[in-house]
Amino acid sequence: MDTKFDASHLDVRAFARAQGLAQGEAALQDWIRLREESAQASRNSLQVRWQLQGRLQARTGSDDEVWVHVQAHAEVEMTCQRCMTPVVLPLQVDRDILFVADEATAAELDDALDDDVLVLSKDFDALALIEDELIMALPLVPRHEVCPEGLPIQSVGEEDLPEPVHPFAALAALKDSKPRK
Repeated sequence: MDTKFDASHLDVRAFARAQGLAQGEAALQDWIRLREESAQASRNSLQVRWQLQGRLQARTGSDDEVWVHVQAHAEVEMTCQRCMTPVVLPLQVDRDILFVADEATAAELDDALDDDVLVLSKDFDALALIEDELIMALPLVPRHEVCPEGLPIQSVGEEDLPEPVHPFAALAALKDSKPRK
């Protein structure tokens, strides 16, 4: 039976039990928070592609673990911090997320595991999770591998430098301009 899952209202346990697969593609403009991180003149043709795959993993003496594998790819236009021109950067997300019964368990396991740990939900917004993951994949300092234009470097010759101001020059001028007795 092929079950359709709504990624914005996902019953995570049912998705994993059915070994569900959800995937989609949408314009970057539809991802509000991610769009805000991109350059103002971001092209409308930029796309976000994503896929979710659910699975249960058997555990001895306890309930099965609920896992969701998240993959996403996007390109965002940002401003290169070297040459200050637009640069289109690829973003990749490929991670497994363990879902547990409550916040206490999630906090306990989050420190112990390399994978992310979240709380199970019957109405989980996986699209918001995908957007969060893409935002976290953004570079701290966006830049081209090699800038398309030379960097603007101004050379200042000694003839272009202003005459240095001496702090006591004004006092000396006052002293010289006072009439002497």
